[in-house]
Amino acid sequence: MHKGFKFQYLIISTLFIVSFSACTIPQEGQITTKSGKLPILGRPEIVTSKVNGELKVDTIAHQVADFSFLNQDSVWINNDSLAGKIYVADFFFTSCPTICPLMKKQMLRVYDAFSENDHVKILSHTIDPAHDSVAVLREFSEALGVESSKWHFLTGDKDEIYQLGEKSYMVTAGADKDAPGGYIHSGAFLLVDTERHIRGVYDGTMKEQVDQLIIDIRKLLDEEYGNNK
Repeated sequence: MHKGFKFQYLIISTLFIVSFSACTIPQEGQITTKSGKLPILGRPEIVTSKVNGELKVDTIAHQVADFSFLNQDSVWINNDSLAGKIYVADFFFTSCPTICPLMKKQMLRVYDAFSENDHVKILSHTIDPAHDSVAVLREFSEALGVESSKWHFLTGDKDEIYQLGEKSYMVTAGADKDAPGGYIHSGAFLLVDTERHIRGVYDGTMKEQVDQLIIDIRKLLDEEYGNNK
């Protein structure tokens, strides 16, 4: 397991988790829902206000921040273009000598499982945008044999990519001169719903974890779309 993934997975596993039906302040750990829905992961914001002289406490679930990056077809991908979609996100770079090839092999399984379902997208963010230009990402995606309308390989401002990874997805993503290839990143696959909530974190280097991701995507499809998926 990549050295960044194990540490980050332990951190994200102990963060506050909020259910859709939560109406009280969550405690540290996991709150399961009566409906059996996937939990919402992240750092919820606790907001207090006074209503008719009484203190009211609201929990605002963690959301992925706004972003806008170019994909391999020079198309801007952002929150608006993903409206009404669920997606799986990860971080990589095309010259990665360690876990990236294994991650892409496992992500191909996700791609194949949902290739005919337009509600499911995949976002792979390069952490080496200086090298991974639109042209490089297009060549990379073509070598994998995937459709750009389904699987977006994204590049953009380096600092924006790193901040999105570390603040929104809460995974390691950045330059590290001591790491193989000069960059360090998590091996996590992150499942995100239509409201930009993180609903699951999976080790993208492990077949068993990706098996669970595929199961959870189907569960989330049922939750979000029901018979209309």
